[in-house]
Amino acid sequence: MRLMVNGDWIQSRAETVSALLEELGVNAPAVAVEVNLAIVKKKDFGTFALKEEDRVEIVNFVGGG
Repeated sequence: MRLMVNGDWIQSRAETVSALLEELGVNAPAVAVEVNLAIVKKKDFGTFALKEEDRVEIVNFVGGG
């Protein structure tokens, strides 16, 4: 399916947020995910279904001091 991820259109076979993160090689515990301007809770990554042309933002947490 076609998804916009962080501003770029991609083709993906992922049906859930968790599957998309795995497909992209993203470490799920270290990110926040928004789909169509709504934040997806980490506990829902495995069940949150993605649809054609969803807009996904993946934000990595960066620590510093």
